[in-house]
Amino acid sequence: MWFDQAARTLGMDEANRLNLAAIRAMAPFEVSRLAEALGVTAADLVDAEAVVRFVAAGIALVTPESVSSRLHVQARDERLYWEWEPGECFAYKGMQRFGHLGGYECGVIYRIECWLDALGLRPPGDRVVRGCLMRTTGRCAGELPLSFDG
Repeated sequence: MWFDQAARTLGMDEANRLNLAAIRAMAPFEVSRLAEALGVTAADLVDAEAVVRFVAAGIALVTPESVSSRLHVQARDERLYWEWEPGECFAYKGMQRFGHLGGYECGVIYRIECWLDALGLRPPGDRVVRGCLMRTTGRCAGELPLSFDG
């Protein structure tokens, strides 16, 4: 709802900028709290399987089961693979409902990217997802590279 109001009041570009900035600013605090709640330390996140378990458990803690059960994550080599069940991303549904799909910058996968950044587990680089994959390709799936070098 806040995104819809920001977009209507400030325009899509500013709503996206504020949304992504809030996600980035929140990530270090959120990751710290999730790690504490899950009993996980940075030393536990030594491979892709451990990172996927952390992300899946984190998503389950911060979203209702009706949302978290629709997002599937798994480890593939040194990557975190994600896939939403077709048409089931909550942000996609919300943006579609409010008519904002055309200009929406995905904050859901960005949130996971920011978690990985806060943990020091994502190699430097640009965001993996821009726009809404569900809108542009009919499915939301992809891979996030992981880095365990430091």
